Amino acid sequence: MEDLTREELLDRVISRSQKWLLSRQDPDKGFWCAPLLADATLECDTITLYAYMGWLDRKKDKVRRMANFILSKQLADGGWNIYKNGPSEISATVKGYWALKIAGHPQDAPYMAKARKRIAELGGIHKINSYSKFYMALFGLYDWRGVPAIPTELMLFPKFFYFNIFEMSAWTRGIVIPLAIVWSVRPKKTIPDSARLDELFEPGKPKWVPLGTSAHPEEGFFSWRKFFLMWDGFFKTMEGKGPHFLRTWSMRLAKNWMIQHFEDSHGLAAIFPPIVNAIMALESLGYSEDHPYVRGQLKALEDYEIPRPEIDALQMQPCLSPIWDTALSVIALAESGMPRDHPALVEATRWLIDMEIRREGDWRVKNPSTLPGGWAFEFKNDFYPDVDDTAMVLLALRLVHLSDDDFSQEREKAYLRGLNWMLSMQCTNGGWAAFDRDNTKNIFEKIPFADHNAMIDPPSADITARVLEILGYVGYDKSYPCVSQALEYLKNEQEQDGSWYGRWGVNYVYGTWQVLRGLAAIGEDMKSEYVVRATRWLKSVQNADGGWGERCDSYDDPSRKGKAPSTPSQTAWGLMALLAAGLLDDPATEAALEHLLRTQKTDGSWDEEEFTGTGFPKVFYLEYTYYRNYFPLLALGTYRTKMHNKENLWEFR
Repeated sequence: MEDLTREELLDRVISRSQKWLLSRQDPDKGFWCAPLLADATLECDTITLYAYMGWLDRKKDKVRRMANFILSKQLADGGWNIYKNGPSEISATVKGYWALKIAGHPQDAPYMAKARKRIAELGGIHKINSYSKFYMALFGLYDWRGVPAIPTELMLFPKFFYFNIFEMSAWTRGIVIPLAIVWSVRPKKTIPDSARLDELFEPGKPKWVPLGTSAHPEEGFFSWRKFFLMWDGFFKTMEGKGPHFLRTWSMRLAKNWMIQHFEDSHGLAAIFPPIVNAIMALESLGYSEDHPYVRGQLKALEDYEIPRPEIDALQMQPCLSPIWDTALSVIALAESGMPRDHPALVEATRWLIDMEIRREGDWRVKNPSTLPGGWAFEFKNDFYPDVDDTAMVLLALRLVHLSDDDFSQEREKAYLRGLNWMLSMQCTNGGWAAFDRDNTKNIFEKIPFADHNAMIDPPSADITARVLEILGYVGYDKSYPCVSQALEYLKNEQEQDGSWYGRWGVNYVYGTWQVLRGLAAIGEDMKSEYVVRATRWLKSVQNADGGWGERCDSYDDPSRKGKAPSTPSQTAWGLMALLAAGLLDDPATEAALEHLLRTQKTDGSWDEEEFTGTGFPKVFYLEYTYYRNYFPLLALGTYRTKMHNKENLWEFR
């Protein structure tokens, strides 16, 4: 390889990467779907679900293998973390300890003693999040007085009311509405004595602490946090005492909403937490385990399983990501020089068009005048198309050449429907969010059960910039109001140091890359002062090896932004950001290119030992296992194209 010129090496690396990615395409339908990984709390919650349903004996082999996986993720200090190379986190650690006890692991085992010690060091069991306390209360392990009220009466607020379920984020609705059913029924579940958690509580002390004990000293006499705590106390005081017809009515509304949302969806909301909660809700409503509703949700959950035979373990995924993976794979392959009419790209285009959503979803509540269109993240999640996936699919579809006129016309119609729907989802501040328009009422973050840190779905710089990218490629520029408003939003969102926050990827490297790419697409002056500040920041956090790295800790501590070992995906983002800014010959660009060329493996892939995807900042993170491959391919392809264009320009001159 040392004898190759730079261009020859670049060609070889791109070719190897293309072959690796093509080998992962589904041979029958043409999509890509990479394993999507997260922390060990998924396995913990699955074991808890089995205990709730009385399935521990029936599913003992799965329980054993999930417990093996949980144990394999225990840290040296005895705890569990929520992202790779991160510190122990209290909720994950208590969940890991409890799940192992449910699975039959002895309390006096050395690794269990280490876990107990770490729990104490992290502040004890009362520091866990609300949803963990909720699950424990179902088994009588935590007092309901210390669990936030989630009454089904939430369903009674009409859509025009300031407080209603559609002011919560799409994923929160899927999580909370089934839990509201369970909270209102409060089934009393039993668990083996060996799985109790008495040893984690102080002897003689109550097994609960009041909500809201960590008030900010400058909060004042009135705050929304205090307001919601007052209502939490009211609901608990009135439980079982108020008009019975209100509970009956609200329970019916909650049940009907949940069942309606089973339609055209591979599990409720097609993500792990709502599916688990829906199974619990169905059981609490009296549905038998062989009822089609229960079987359907369980089948969706089982499809998330990944066998790990090398450690005799079973791992769970938070959801499946075929639309996202397929769109990004098509973009990377096409932009890296693969013929635009290659059969793999045509097959993927066929599949993507078939996956277009043509029904109304929850988005219609805040966007009533637009016809359906767009794409979701998962195989089947028709109530929840999202702007990010729709933009990514539109970016992919424009790159493929179709020789069949009917097929081409079909694509154009789907494209226009998706573009129209995406444009209609712009928020009043000029940005775009993921699932809803103007889902921005910050006071909902003060609700006691809002500690998953994602009660609302406000616009984000990364999604807004991705929308600008596709708009720029199809002819929009700053003269269009939607573009000028989005541009103003992005300028307002820029950090003092020049970076942008990344809501859906880790973190400031991700946000800054996507914004610069979007700005270039709409024809922004990439020598503008605010763009120069962004590239200056990006270069200031480039690692000595030429790459970029950033861990999830930057969500907790912004001083940690851009400070981590280099990863292929984040290096690719950094490289593409510099290329978007026109810094083709910059030493930082050269160093990033060298890093990606040097670190590719012989099979055409790259290794990545960090989580670079974001679910809920500060709470839940993701490992997209193909990020390490299609983003470097896209970056290298972009670099090669720009170099060829530059050379052709000089020849023309």
